[in-house]
Amino acid sequence: MGAITAALAQVLRRGLPITAATADPVLLDLRGVISRAINADDAASRTSALDGVMRGLLARFPDARHAEAARALFGLPPAEPGQTLTVRRELAAGAAGHEVHHFRKRVEPRLIDKLAAALLADADRFTRSRVIAPRLAPSAGWQTVPADPFSWELAEHEEALTRLWAAIYAARAELLAVARLLSLGADRQQVVCQAVTAAWRWAQASLTAASYARAFGADINDVSAHDLVALAGWTPPMTDEQADRLRQAAAGEADRASFLAALHNEPELGASWVDAFADPDGQTSPLTTERLIS
Repeated sequence: MGAITAALAQVLRRGLPITAATADPVLLDLRGVISRAINADDAASRTSALDGVMRGLLARFPDARHAEAARALFGLPPAEPGQTLTVRRELAAGAAGHEVHHFRKRVEPRLIDKLAAALLADADRFTRSRVIAPRLAPSAGWQTVPADPFSWELAEHEEALTRLWAAIYAARAELLAVARLLSLGADRQQVVCQAVTAAWRWAQASLTAASYARAFGADINDVSAHDLVALAGWTPPMTDEQADRLRQAAAGEADRASFLAALHNEPELGASWVDAFADPDGQTSPLTTERLIS
């Protein structure tokens, strides 16, 4: 981790955004950065991806007490881009409630170490995953498909694979929205409505995975299509029967309203999904599906 820490110290001198001058190769070579780069062979693309990774990790800094200080140290609010390290350090020390000298000597090194550990953990998640969403490249013109069976089969497979990843990303977006609302302390009903939307998108992704598996085989790079759906993010624990019921409610390209209507008389199923998000500690009474419809 020492090389990562040293590279972050170099970034710290100028703060965010990361530029070609501050992007150390050891950071640009992290798997999480390469996987997010639009063009992994282009240094500028990797630099942009690294900047995005850094901002995301600082936004979700694991040490809640010092999260604001860590962000200020690297030039995110309450700091501003272009401020000197001295100014940013003063803001960070104030956010952490420390005298500047103590902060620089005792706290700052720990924050850098924690960020380095987060970068390595992020890279490890991508290293352990054997699948990456298909990369997109700009098209110079209309995408033509030659009129022969082999080309048709290739196009059909790419279409199905793209639809699968689109469904996975759609589910992930709704699951992230639930997490964001919970973090903001949003009204419970807002969280409930968003959790229901996430359930609908998850069910759609699961159905799309099943459709792909029937047409092209169960595995993609030795990973099952259904396991790919798990990449969307954490979902409440469900029995096989409950998961099947959600998929049935979403079948036939059902929209959100139709999905809810199909589950109208199954309050326990609705509660098993929603309460895991809206009430993770189980402190209040379960929600019913009727209460979810507005």
